[in-house]
Amino acid sequence: MLLVGCNTHQSALAPFGVEARETYWLTWSLSAGAVLIALLVAVLAWRATHSSEGALNHKQGMQLVLWLGGVFPTVVLTGLLLFALPQMRPMAAASNDLTIRVEGEQFWWHVQYEDGTRTPLLAANEVRIPVGRTVVFDLTATDVIHSFWIPGLAGKMDMIPGRTNRLVVKAEKAGTYRGVCTEFCGLSHALMAFDVIAMEPDAFDAWLEAARRPVKAASRTTSGAKLFSDYGCNACHAVRGTEHDARIGPDLSRYGTRASLGAGTLEPTAENTAAFIRDADAFKPGARMPSYPSMPADHARAIAAWLKELK
Repeated sequence: MLLVGCNTHQSALAPFGVEARETYWLTWSLSAGAVLIALLVAVLAWRATHSSEGALNHKQGMQLVLWLGGVFPTVVLTGLLLFALPQMRPMAAASNDLTIRVEGEQFWWHVQYEDGTRTPLLAANEVRIPVGRTVVFDLTATDVIHSFWIPGLAGKMDMIPGRTNRLVVKAEKAGTYRGVCTEFCGLSHALMAFDVIAMEPDAFDAWLEAARRPVKAASRTTSGAKLFSDYGCNACHAVRGTEHDARIGPDLSRYGTRASLGAGTLEPTAENTAAFIRDADAFKPGARMPSYPSMPADHARAIAAWLKELK
């Protein structure tokens, strides 16, 4: 059971954010205190069972109950409360901080970057944040209750339809991590992860600028591009820089740079992409994306090849 938690990409014991680091040290402090108290109780229990009869008179017994049963717990719990209260305050955010709006859906993540100066940048199943800067997550849901958790960055936050919850975070270390949904939301709840990429500030700014540009594709007149429209994929999916601007399903702009397919379900190879297009429900039960069992395999491969060119 201990080995299950031995990783650095999805673990509260491997913090890369301010809040997660504070929680990490608070956890170890409380654990150490609990162990010391357990040892004290064990020593007292051993002494009580090995002492001779009459070693403790009534007055001494009442004093023991008073100090160890009343005064000691009061002092310890008060100290723990005073120690923990400062760490429970939400992190402050400025009006010009980067805001990332994340909407949980069955079973993927709609991501929207807002900096207050330009049109929001849409993405899906991937969150990028700058190291050393405060970032505000506005969290909501489209269908059912989800829960947003990046273990190494901050605590969990529920995503509730019709309500926006705010989570303020700050990453301290660059790297690639993993976030998950922690509220059961349907058949593919366990297949609803997302990539978290913490980047150095200059690298993040360069990425954000590049991501706003129209996607680069080898050709928009290839058979894959045409089939994408013929099969109605553009009714749900957007591809920035093209006429496809739907908002029902994940934004497929820059699909060729994605690290995963189906919100962390598969590697985004052309073969997996083609299989997912034909029968999404086989990989993500309950997913709202329709299946195309009658689609010829070569058509699916052509669409997948075109998607892989989007960068």
